[in-house]
This record gives sequence, C-alpha cells and structure tokens, in this order.
Amino acid sequence: MEPTLPLQILADGNINNIIHHDVYQCILSFLIACFLSIISIPVIINLSNLLHLTAKPGFRSSHKTETPTLGGIAIFAASLIAYFLWPHSENILESNIINLSMTGIVILFFLGLKDDILAVDPTKKLIIQIFASLILVAMGNFKVDNFYGIFGVHAVSDFVSIPLTVFIFIALINAINLIDGIDGLAGGISLIASLGFGIWFILNDHFSFACLAFALSGSLLGFLRFNFSRTSKIFMGDTGSLIVGYLLSIFAVEFLSLNVGYLHDPTAYFNAPIIVMVLLIVPIFDTLRVFIVRIVKGGSPFVADRNHMHHILIDSGLNHFWASFTLWMVTILNTTLFFVFHGDITNTASMYIYIGMFVVYMVVAYYMKKRAISRNRKKSWLKILLSKAKIFLLLKRLLETYDFDLVLKLRHAINMLVIFMAFY
Repeated sequence: MEPTLPLQILADGNINNIIHHDVYQCILSFLIACFLSIISIPVIINLSNLLHLTAKPGFRSSHKTETPTLGGIAIFAASLIAYFLWPHSENILESNIINLSMTGIVILFFLGLKDDILAVDPTKKLIIQIFASLILVAMGNFKVDNFYGIFGVHAVSDFVSIPLTVFIFIALINAINLIDGIDGLAGGISLIASLGFGIWFILNDHFSFACLAFALSGSLLGFLRFNFSRTSKIFMGDTGSLIVGYLLSIFAVEFLSLNVGYLHDPTAYFNAPIIVMVLLIVPIFDTLRVFIVRIVKGGSPFVADRNHMHHILIDSGLNHFWASFTLWMVTILNTTLFFVFHGDITNTASMYIYIGMFVVYMVVAYYMKKRAISRNRKKSWLKILLSKAKIFLLLKRLLETYDFDLVLKLRHAINMLVIFMAFY
C-alpha cells in the first residue's frame, strides 16, 4: 500500500486533524527543552571549569583548548523535564514502554557521567549498554520481529528478533558516540533524526513518542548553541551521546514496530527499515567504514584513530561548522531524495541500492583521505622550509652584527625545526 506522506496530509486539508492540544504540547516540549538547555549549560560550564572536568586536546581531537564535556547533563535533564510536564495516559502501552525506557536512560546517564569524569573500561561499558537495552527489550517486549520482506524475509522468531534488537541499540548508541568528534555533528544529526521521527509520530497520533522526540530535539538545539560557541564551548560527552543514541534507537525500533502492519494499513510505510537507515545514514556509514578500514589495516576495530569522515573533512580544510553542515545536508538530501523517488521499489532492491551507496561512499572517502594526507604533508614541508629560511636570515643578521636577542631567536628556530623533522 502507498503510505500517506506529510505533504499529502496537508494538501488534503487534514491539517485540523493534527492541530489539537497534543500537538501544542509537543511544540511546547520542544521550546521548554530548548530553553532549559540554554539556561543550564552556562552553569555546567562554570562548574566543569571550576572542578577541572574538561577534555584536554589530543592527537585525535579537533579542539585546541581544554573544553567541558558534561553537556549531556543538560540534554538529559531538559529532555526529561519537558517530556514529563504533560500526562501521557491516552496510550497505556506506549506510556509503559517509555516509562520502562527511563530505567535504561538513567543507567546510561550515570555510565556516561562516570566515563566523562573517570573513564570506564570499554568492556564494562558494552556490558552495561547491553543490560540497559535488555531491560526494554525483554521486559517491555520491545523488539524488531519483521524484516519487511528484505531478501524475502518477513516475520522472525524471538531467537532472532531479541538479539537483533539489542544489536540495533548497541550499534546506534556507539555510532552516535563515534561521530561525536567535531562541533555540531552528533548533535545536528541527532536533531534531524529525532525531528523526523517526531513528525511521523505526531501525524500518526503517537503523541507520547512524539513528545519525547520533540523534547530531545529541543534540548539538542539548545546544546548546539554552545557547542559552536567560541567563548562558552561545551561537548555533550559520553553522558550525552549514550542517552541520545539510546533514545534514537527507541524511536527507530518503535517506528519499525508501528509500520509492520503496512499490508493492511494505508498510512504505514512498507519500506520503514530503509527509511530508518537513510535517516541515520551518516552514523551508519561512518561506523561501518572506520571498522572496515581498521580491520583491513590489521588493527582492532575499537582502537580510536582519525579515519572518520568528519576528520577527513577537517583535514581537507573545512572548519567544524562547514564539516558538520556538509554531513547534515547529506542526511537531509538523501532522505528527501528517497521520499521523492522510492515509488514502489521493493525493500530488497532498496537494500542493494543502499549497499551500492556505501561502496561509493567508501571510494569517495578513500580518495578524500588520500588528498587530505597529501595536503597536510605539503603544509608540513612548507612549515619546515619557512623554518629553514628563518634560520638562514637569522644567521645572516648574526654574522653582520652579534646580538644576544638574535642568538636566542636562532636557538628557538632551530628547536622548532628539530621538532618538525622529528614528526615528518
């Protein structure tokens, strides 16, 4: 069946069906979450600086100064406060699922908080993430149990659906964490995805999930105002990326569960899995690519490096905003093109197209990385040549007239040249 698109709903004059108090509550949740995030982050920044809870620049980092990493506290608090302002009792099943998910959110919040402050062993982090996911999957019967005909597979048993759903949670949680490497990327991609899910939930009368999605979107928008700031910068840290990834996983699984009746429901999407993968194309493609590259090079897929697409864009000369903006537009453009051209393409055919897009992405990323390396080598050698020229000029002046200040400058220039030669 052909699904009803948001623009079709508006064109058919059904806008009055979606404008009622629940929609107002979702919009207010968005605005309140944004406001709470904006007013709380300066306090968190001051406390982080006072207690020295900051991230120091490293070889992978794209920042040059110590920066607070506890922005996730504001995202967590603003999202939940804005969501729980309203009663959510119209759909008991949905309310129960979200209430149960709060257990996992709180667990991941404290896990991320501890990791941002003290660092947690990766194995322990993985175990706790699995436990938080299983709480919702096992106790809430919250799982993906239909493949929508991809490769001819439809309904699957619990032996497949439960591990698959836990894998989706773990994969998305860590994918959001992995793209949180430059200003605005993880927050912007998550904002786009949560708004996309939230709009669909509103149009299909699932207001509990819509309210939570809009609350998350509002808190992320408020966070981005400081994430891009030069004077009051803050990162979301693991505190933020873990709960944001967890919430996006909940929205994705719920979206798949609600559309599973596409054979009988004209408003359901028969290609719901493809929509999820397109909406989250940036974290999915980036995570798959860096894991493949690390394995091909003979290393561990879990050892950090500078092979992410956002690192490649930064090394190619883009600043943080334009690198993030480029990947935001990749998400928006791919999602728009999918809705425009998907037609009656089967999910299996769509999956082959998706895999083909990933292969193209791998090739493009390979040549961009190669070009970035070449560009940075030229810049490094240019610095060395400039250092050599500086030394020769100082020597010339020193021979013309002995000056103690010139001797000190010459010594500094020689030291800088030795450092450059050591690295390059």
